[in-house]
Amino acid sequence: MAGFIPYEIERLTDEERLRRAEALYEEMSRRRSVRYFSDRPLPSGLLEKLVATAGTAPSGANQQPWTFVVVTDPGLKREIRQAAEEEEREFYEHRATSEWLADLEPLGTNWVKDFLEIAPALIVVFRQTHGIRPDGTTKKYYYTQESVGIASGLLIAAIHRAGLVTLTHTPSPMNFLEKILKRPPNEKAFVLMPVGLPAEGATVPDIHRKPLEEILHYNRDAS
Repeated sequence: MAGFIPYEIERLTDEERLRRAEALYEEMSRRRSVRYFSDRPLPSGLLEKLVATAGTAPSGANQQPWTFVVVTDPGLKREIRQAAEEEEREFYEHRATSEWLADLEPLGTNWVKDFLEIAPALIVVFRQTHGIRPDGTTKKYYYTQESVGIASGLLIAAIHRAGLVTLTHTPSPMNFLEKILKRPPNEKAFVLMPVGLPAEGATVPDIHRKPLEEILHYNRDAS
């Protein structure tokens, strides 16, 4: 059984708490999903720190049901791109409804995913459906979907904080990632993120986030 240790928090004034909250909001409000990447290499150790930050996320019963696979090998990136484009082409040409395609149109997306080769690194987040003990028996994990979602959010924030860009790519189905990267049966691909600097002249769609009054309610106020 785990013991307990004192929790130390940084002592701040209310003004400093508000200032920090405002500064973080201003920084994160500039975050955008970017599809145009530079192929410039990333400094040694940076990707490891980004993943370590994601690994600080809370999880059900502290099981930490995630695996992060960093892909930098050009051959592997090409293989992943080819498999992803095969699924995406099928989606855009046959599986997506007209309403879905209409909603995607303002974003300018299509089945071509060249950023999967251009970006210097891909981070594939896998969800562990259960644990495997040293003797080969299985161990139940809890709230794995929610836990890995939170970790992925922290990873996105860490990437932005480091002055890099990414996007959340979720081709459906994604089991080709499990096969290409030779992951064990208890790991299921959750999201694929290219990571790098934006290309010179990179653009993003002119879209806007919902205003605070539309997403925030207090207590039972549903108006």
